[in-house]
This record gives sequence, C-alpha cells and structure tokens, in this order.
Amino acid sequence: MASLQSLSQPDPRAPGASPARVDDTSLKRIVLASVAGNALEWYDFFLYSTAAALVFGELFFPKGTDPLIGTLAAFAGFAVGFAARPLGGILFGYVGDRFGRKGALVWTLSIMGGATFLIGALPTYAQVGIWAPALLLALRVLQGIAAGGEWGGGVLMISESAPPERRGFYASLSQIGVGGGFVLSAAIFFVVQMLPKDAFMSWGWRVPFLLSILIFGVGVYIRSRLPESAEFAQHKAEGKETHMPLVEVIRKHPREILLAMGLRVAENGGSYIILAFSLAYGKFIGVSNQVMLGGVIVSMSVELVTMLLWGRLSDRIGRRPVYLIGAGGLVVIAFPFFWLIDSHVAALVWLAFLLGNAVCHGAMIGTQPSLMSELFSTEVRYTGMALGHEVAAVFAGGLSPLIATALLAHYHAAWPVALMMMAMGLITVAALAFTRETVVRRAPA
Repeated sequence: MASLQSLSQPDPRAPGASPARVDDTSLKRIVLASVAGNALEWYDFFLYSTAAALVFGELFFPKGTDPLIGTLAAFAGFAVGFAARPLGGILFGYVGDRFGRKGALVWTLSIMGGATFLIGALPTYAQVGIWAPALLLALRVLQGIAAGGEWGGGVLMISESAPPERRGFYASLSQIGVGGGFVLSAAIFFVVQMLPKDAFMSWGWRVPFLLSILIFGVGVYIRSRLPESAEFAQHKAEGKETHMPLVEVIRKHPREILLAMGLRVAENGGSYIILAFSLAYGKFIGVSNQVMLGGVIVSMSVELVTMLLWGRLSDRIGRRPVYLIGAGGLVVIAFPFFWLIDSHVAALVWLAFLLGNAVCHGAMIGTQPSLMSELFSTEVRYTGMALGHEVAAVFAGGLSPLIATALLAHYHAAWPVALMMMAMGLITVAALAFTRETVVRRAPA
C-alpha cells in the first residue's frame, strides 16, 4: 500500500500543495489578463521567424548565387535570439522568484515591444551595408532576453492560482497567448503580402513590426493591473524565499532541469521546423506563400482549442501519457508532413500543418505548463522553469530552422529534415521515460 499512498499524497514541490486559492472571479481575471499579455508579447517574438523565412534574407544579408544562403543567414539571426533566452530566463527568473511574477512580466513586455518596433524602423543592407544585419541581430538579442523571461512567468501567473485538480486545463490556457501571438503575426503578414511585391518589400513588411508600439502600450496596461499569483503571494507572506534562486535550483533540482530540457526538444524544435522552416521549404519547392501561411494560420487557430482539450485530458489521465501522444506523434508524421507539402495541393498542405500543430504540438504544449511547473518548488519555480525551458530552446527551436535550411541547401530534399524531426521526437520520448507523473491523485475512500 505504500505506493498507493505515495500517489495519493500531494507532492510538496507541486504548485497548489499549499492551500493558496483565489475565488473564481479573480481567477478568470488573471487568466484573461495573462492570455492577453502573452499573446501581445509572443506576437512580437514570432514576427521575426515569419520575416526571416520570407524577406530578411533578401533585405538584410548580402545576396549570393543561391537564394537559400540569405535565408540561412536570416535563420542564423533567429538562432541568436534563442541563444539570448537563457540569459533572460536567469535574469527574470531571479526577479520573479525574489520580487514577484507580475513585475518580471511588465519588464519582459517592455523590452520586447521596444526591440520589435525598432526592427520595423531599421535601414536595409542596400542602405547602410553591414550595419543593417548587425543592428538586426542586436535587436534580436533583446527579443530573446525578453522571451526568455516571459514563458515561465506567464505560466505561473495562472498555474499558481488554479485549483490543483484542474491545473492542467488552466495552465494550458496560458499557451493560448503563445499560439494567439503566432496566429496574429502570421495573419498580419498574410494581409500585408497582398500588397504589390515592390510595396511589400520596401515598406509593407515593416507594418507588423511598427504596430508593436500600440501592442506595447496595451500590454503594459493589462499587466500592471494584474494581481500577484496566489501561491507566490502566500509564499512571500510566510517569509519563504531564497536570495539566490539560480544556485538553489541547480542544487535542489538538477535532474528536473535536465528533464525539462529533454521535454522541450520535440515540442520546441519540431514546432519551429513546422512553423518557420516549412515556410522556407514551401518557397523553395514553389508552393504559394499564401497557401503556406494559410496553413499556419488555420492549424494554429485550431490548436488554440486542441491545446485546451489536451490540457484537460492531462488532468484526467496524467501529464505523461498526453505528452507522449505529442512526442510520439512527431516521430510518426515526420515524413508524411513533407510528403503532404510536396503535393502542392492546398488542402493537403493544410492537413500537414493540422497534424503537426493541432495534434502533435498541441498535445505537448497543452500539457507542458502544468508538467514543468509541478517539477519545481515554489521558491525557485520561475528560475527552474525558465532555465530548463530556455536552455533547451537554444539547441532545439533556435538551431532547428538553421540546421534544416542547411540540410535543404546541401541535399535539396526534405528527407534529412524529416529524420531530424524523428530524432527530436525520440529524445523527448526518452526524457518522458524518466519523468515522474506529477498529477496529484486522491486516495480511494
């Protein structure tokens, strides 16, 4: 009976193991404000990936004989932003664990909004030469720092206030902001691409970035009015805090950090192959940008619903089984994903994106917030989540479009990229094998 009792006892590391609760009205307000703030911040961050696939290679990097070389350089800038994310995770993890989740999130949005607006105002390579890519990369670093501190705080604002028995569902709501930000950025690019090509390449591409000044104002207003997360507020009131969260989380939770990194590989790496590299691949084989962007928008819109369903399912059957559906599914669809795009048939291209995003990525991203938050104790949770989440992002999401584009440039075929997707899925499946189930189950009466 010892094993049954251990399953029924709350894990002291799990959020909500303490009696911190908020009423339903306050929880709804926290959820709505958190989702809106997340969507605005990730809109800014995702703009670069779309622009890198479609325009940055031509506008900001020297032209060569192979058009993929410019795209490759643009994706290198994409990777630089990811390299900066662990720094942001450590910096804002410290702020969030020491002083509060809310203040950290106001700062991340401020930095993100300012950097994104300035990208829209940059001169091109034809105008200022090497300064153009240098300035672009510098602003991408600032975006990366802000994004590195955003995800963990956005998740914790909700998960630390949600009832434990429904945390999977409520925590998955935080990801609506991430998906919504991508849909919004892709939709605006979809619209501005309808301009004549000369107009789009000269000024149309700038519009989505310049709109960030409005997004910044709205987002800061929303976040400044949020209450602090219930569990952190209680934790702070009880005087339970650490002055060195980075040192403490490495000392107390080294295994959990490594597992969080492994869980990220398929979700993050696979996602950016599907969302960023696939646009460049579609352009390479002659599939219309409108068809490709349409597939992204539709599939991500559907995923906004499916990720909630996956999160709710994780409350019922556990985090690990649902996450396994997503990681294993990525292995299964790796080759069919590119076969469907190769068909040039719009409906089949959209089916590829639906399988990749709504099913595989949705199962992982819908479960990830609750699973990762339940791996760490309250006083170091922001730092622990950010560290595992963002270090993995450098090698998974940051490098995957770059490596995939290099493979395409060398082989002029998608099969090496499909093998890469399969490998990432298998790495996450292996991590799941060593991850404990974090759902707290009640003992039978």
